[in-house]
Amino acid sequence: MITIEMREPRLVAPPRLVVAGIKANLLETVRVPMAVIGSVAFPSLALLFFVVPQGAVRDDPAAATQAVIAMGVFAIMVGNLFSFGLTIAEAREKPWEPFVRSLPAGGGVRIVAHILSTGVVSLVSLIPLVVIGALLTSAEASPTGILFGLIAAAVTSLPFMLMGIAIGYAMSMKVALAVIQILFFALAFGGGLFLPPFLFPDWLDTISMGLPSRQAREIVIWSVEGGSLAPWVWIGMLAWIVVLAVAALLLYRRDEGRRYR
Repeated sequence: MITIEMREPRLVAPPRLVVAGIKANLLETVRVPMAVIGSVAFPSLALLFFVVPQGAVRDDPAAATQAVIAMGVFAIMVGNLFSFGLTIAEAREKPWEPFVRSLPAGGGVRIVAHILSTGVVSLVSLIPLVVIGALLTSAEASPTGILFGLIAAAVTSLPFMLMGIAIGYAMSMKVALAVIQILFFALAFGGGLFLPPFLFPDWLDTISMGLPSRQAREIVIWSVEGGSLAPWVWIGMLAWIVVLAVAALLLYRRDEGRRYR
């Protein structure tokens, strides 16, 4: 009698395979230089042309620090939306994707490698922001504050990662590109990343409090500067993570059922 042993899928991604996946993702990104240039240069140019000329960032250290942080959140948001949304949507349209999904490494390796490689690109995009903020503004932050800010930026990037995954599995690449472009501008303006929220009218400020970009901004500023954090900030962030995680999972399973049943 021949016995066939069915093994459960591995939930923990092997480190060597994850490292190989990160290397492959980074090489694929570097082969398209405009993708790297856009992710790194766009937020820095926004800081340079829209924030630095303002007198407040030269005279008010608190305003300058918050402006640099806002552009950092913007950089991470844009990088995650484009990296996950477009990459997944493009992969779904190529015949290579079904083959990759059939490999024994499993989906966990690809997901972890994609998250970490995207994190590397996001970290690189923050370097010119920090340099410009240090040289051309009066922004101030302690080493501990910078460390806590980076940790907070990593945590608050989750909604944008999940949003990108949901878009990638829900739409074609052309539609995903248009939706992401509209979405990141709406989240950036509405979340107070281009203009500080105290300039908003009351109705816009109320709407802004419900956006993940505004919540991410407040959390990172709190991590860098200290002080108190309003309950609506962390409650809203947790709600977005849960809702988007469920949406991404459902859309992934729908795509799995359509293509591989």
